[in-house]
Amino acid sequence: MLKMVVTMKLPFCSHHIITFLARQSAQPGKPLDLALSEYFRQNKSIGSHDRRPIGETIYGLARWKGLLDHLCPEGSSSLQRLKTFQQLNWPIVLANPSIPEPLRLATTEFLFEKLQEAYGLDAARSFCKIFLTSAPIAIRANRLKICREELLKKWEGKFAAAPSAHVPDGIVFSKREPLFALPEFKEGLFEMQDEGSQLVASLVAAQSGQHILDYCSGSGGKTLAFAPAMQGKGQIYLHDVRSSALLQAKQRLKRAGVQNAQFLPPDHKKLPQLKGKMDWVLADVPCSGTGTLRRHPEMKEKIDALFLERILKEQREIFAKALQYVRPGGRIVYATCSILPEENERQTDFFQFHYSLQPEGPPLSILPSEGCMDGFFAMVFRR
Repeated sequence: MLKMVVTMKLPFCSHHIITFLARQSAQPGKPLDLALSEYFRQNKSIGSHDRRPIGETIYGLARWKGLLDHLCPEGSSSLQRLKTFQQLNWPIVLANPSIPEPLRLATTEFLFEKLQEAYGLDAARSFCKIFLTSAPIAIRANRLKICREELLKKWEGKFAAAPSAHVPDGIVFSKREPLFALPEFKEGLFEMQDEGSQLVASLVAAQSGQHILDYCSGSGGKTLAFAPAMQGKGQIYLHDVRSSALLQAKQRLKRAGVQNAQFLPPDHKKLPQLKGKMDWVLADVPCSGTGTLRRHPEMKEKIDALFLERILKEQREIFAKALQYVRPGGRIVYATCSILPEENERQTDFFQFHYSLQPEGPPLSILPSEGCMDGFFAMVFRR
């Protein structure tokens, strides 16, 4: 059941919400989660008790932006939008036929049509409602330092946490906790990671002594998941076009105790030497993010025909480059956090046909559901 976020009506919280919104409008390209984390770091006066309602309200405003744009007169202040959000009676809005259905569901007409085209009207409505809920909270125990059972024992009686039913190292929480402040996090005993993302990482069946390239590594989340299986032997190469992401990956791998990794920016001299030598390549490509819109609601407004056309072209270009690094008989994993067939099944059909690749088993296809994991797609090919 979808529930509205109830915001604490405190002047302190409202002040910071409005200040953040003004700041975010001045730098619209920054992801919401990163911008919010940065804002909290720079405003130490905001304690953990206030961070939660501030964060939940800011995410709520982003999730409901399409509907709020319709309900609030053009030029409305952030304070007016905040009050409209706090007073929003969504069941009444949902039953109002004068409001176009995509707006009632706080989404765009383009995205609603794409979901309906792929899954039917009822499923499209269901997905849009799920996008308006909070994302589940899941972590992955770091097997290099601790097993899941030991970690759960440390938290017994402290947190409402339970072992994941989907992944062997996953732990799910029934409510948000200050996990980054825990000593267990600082010691590298766990990482935040959605269960679906853990399932994608598990498709890289890493073994001791192998050479693996995480081609679009980002901050290394999936590398951190498959690295323990290598037992410190062999080599992992992390490549990304963003130096800031590689720096964050380096910090995370160090905290986790992963020592057999190298970090390769685009101009690194070692990259050409790796072509045709990798046992595994993971191509977790940029995508629409439609499977993770609960976490990144700001993406809803960005997904249009031009965006999709550009991202599809980019995915094919990245896959072609990543494939060059796979040795004969080696494997490549194509992955997205999208639920759109254009980015998933249609792309893998294209890769299989144009590169004569052999699929290894059916694709992993996860659709987001309320209270459960995000949406992901992945397929393993053998060269």
